[in-house]
Formats: sequence, C-alpha cells, structure tokens
Amino acid sequence: MGADLTGEQTAPVVAATQPRPGSAGRPSVGLSGNAQKIATAVHRRLRGDILSLALKPGTIVSEKELSVAYGIGRTPVREALLRLSDEGLVEIVPKSGTRVTRIPASRLPEAILVRKSLEDITTRAAAEHASVSDLMSVRMLIQRQQEAADLADEAAFHAADEAFHAEIARAAGYPGIWSLVQQVKTQVDRYRRLTLPQQGRMARVLKDHAAVLAGLEARDGAAAAVAMAAHIDQLRLDIGTIRSVYPDYFTDDPDADGGWNAREAAG
Repeated sequence: MGADLTGEQTAPVVAATQPRPGSAGRPSVGLSGNAQKIATAVHRRLRGDILSLALKPGTIVSEKELSVAYGIGRTPVREALLRLSDEGLVEIVPKSGTRVTRIPASRLPEAILVRKSLEDITTRAAAEHASVSDLMSVRMLIQRQQEAADLADEAAFHAADEAFHAEIARAAGYPGIWSLVQQVKTQVDRYRRLTLPQQGRMARVLKDHAAVLAGLEARDGAAAAVAMAAHIDQLRLDIGTIRSVYPDYFTDDPDADGGWNAREAAG
C-alpha cells in the first residue's frame, strides 16, 4: 500500500482470492473523530496506490485483509472504500466484493480537455505575473524531472511533473485552479502513469516543459499557452496506443463504478 498508518513503507495490501461475499458492507454512521482520522489515512494510502498503479485496475481489494494489515477495525476501512467508490476508483458490488475499477476510456478525452482549458488560464497568467524566483522554481522542477529520467525513476518523474504544473498555477496567482484540475484528472492520472514506460516519453515531456518555460521567461503568454496545450493534448492523442498495450486496464463503460453507488444503496 506504499505506507502504513505510521508512515512505514509496506507493500500494497490485496486479497489473494475473492473476498468473502458482502465484505464491502454498508457505510458507517456517526464515526468518531478518531475513526474519521483513521478512515482518512486509509483512504489517502489506498488512493495513492490506485493512482500510482501499485493497485492495478481490476485488483480485488479485501476489507478484511486491509483491516488485519493495519491492525484496525473494519469500520474505518469500510468508510475509506466508500470514499474511493464515490471517486470512481473502486467498485463495491453487493454480495461479491470490492475491486479497483478499470480506467473509463470514454471519459479521458473530456477530462483532458477540461484540464487543458484550465491550464491555459494559469499559463497565460504566469507569463504575466511570475517573479524571477518563481521561474527559477519552475526551471528547478524541470531539472528534477531530468534527474529522475536519467535514473528511470517513474515515480519521481511523475511527482516532479505534478509539482511543475502546480508551481505554474501558484506563480500565476491561481493555486485554486490547480485544485480544480486535480479534481477532474483522477482517472487521467492512472492513464498518465501508463504512458511513462513508453520509449522516449520522458524526453518528450521534458522538451514540452522546456518550451512552456521558454514562453514564460519571454513573458509571451500566447507562446507558453500553445506549448502547454500541445503538451497536454498529447495525452488525448496517445489513448489508443496505450490502451492497446494495456487492454485489461481499460473499460468502455462510462460508469467506472458499474453504476453501483454504495452510499445510496445503503441509505
């Protein structure tokens, strides 16, 4: 799972076999403050593992095994899984179990378009408002990505990539827009992690980021925005290629959770 509740590194926790029927259960009611904190910690760890593909699409997730691995009760684990279900990252099927959803291919183009539109705003504003030290920070993040690429460290490369885009939004004076971007790109993030092993992918991203930075440093908002748009749109263009490499990780069903809303059903 990447880390336990104390921060110690552990492996992702999954079921070796199909979980016991009904293990998903119903949402808890009136969780105590401490139980809410535990549920939040479990949700954060599981979400990170799903987005990083440590828990791959289609993987069975056992509420019981998670509870045992963390040494906690099943109620906060159940709440964490319900939150992930709300986000479309796990599918809770009555009397069957819980599994990580497959990536809904039909939703990716729209999410990428929304992200591109929002980052057009931050990029243009950053070209106008970013300070010299802001631009130095952006350049430093590109260097961090280069170092990660040299080591073939996909996790570090992805983290620096996220920081690059977040820093541009901050320099633009619109950190809230980056928060909106994060909300719409949840499924895209899983797909993005699948693109990194592509031959030349990291080099292409570095080149794209350098073009964005060049526009920012020249105070040319239009040029920076064009570079950013081309960079983000490449994700849309690559969907078919990536899906052909990982066909079992995707679904054509626009409802990633299979249309089952555990909270509504339990209510």
